[in-house]
Parts: sequence; C-alpha cells; structure tokens
Amino acid sequence: MELQGRIIAALEPKSGVSQRGEWKAQDFVVETHESYPRKMVFSVFGADRLQRFNIQVGQEVLVSFDIDAHEYQGRWYNSIRAFDVRLVDPATIGAQGVQAPPSPAAPSAPAQSTLAQPQASNPAPFPPAEEEGSADDLPF
Repeated sequence: MELQGRIIAALEPKSGVSQRGEWKAQDFVVETHESYPRKMVFSVFGADRLQRFNIQVGQEVLVSFDIDAHEYQGRWYNSIRAFDVRLVDPATIGAQGVQAPPSPAAPSAPAQSTLAQPQASNPAPFPPAEEEGSADDLPF
C-alpha cells in the first residue's frame, strides 16, 4: 500500500538487542492533503533503512508500507511498517491533486445523472415526522 503526505512528527528512535543482534526502529507520523486530512503512524525498522530514507519533519513523502497484526495476551495490535519512503516534489502536490479528481469524476458524473432521474420519481423512504405525529424529526 502507499500513502502520500507530509511528515509532521518523528518520534524518538528505539533500539535494543535481540538474539539476531542489535536493532533500531523509529516511528513517524504522516498527514495527507485531503479535505479532511488523515494521519498515520508508521515504523521504519533497521538502522540501514533509517539512514537511507533520512526522513525529516516537514518533508513531502510517498510511503510504501505493509500492514500486519499480532496477538499478545488476548489482545490484537496493528503494525504498519514502511519498506520504502521516497521524497516527493512539493510543487507536484497541487498538480496531482488537480489532475486526479477530474478523471474519476468524469465517468461517474453521467452515472449519477442517470441514477438521479429514477430516484427523483420514487417517494421518500420515510414519511415526514409531522404525519407520524412524532415530536422529533428522526426517521426511526
């Protein structure tokens, strides 16, 4: 999976020693550029990857990641690990945002107009609240 956004936080690196040797990991928070921005925390595991990606707060990135879950003492935990992080040119954000929505909207616009005509002739699924004698305006 992939997600594009801006790095808004770099959490403290973690390190330790396991049976395989020393390890290092760090979590980062990326925020999307949608009308309702979403945030995702992802982990980069391995000193070599951390050095190669060189992720800094404020960078525009494209994160390629895997999602997995594991169980521990009857509870389940998600794990989002990045296997590739590429820098994105900030100047292309506006161009991609403008180009991406029109192509899906163009095919769906005729479909919406053909669906809107039959729906307009159908009565509303719930009668107005005044006809039911209810004081509230909830349909259920």
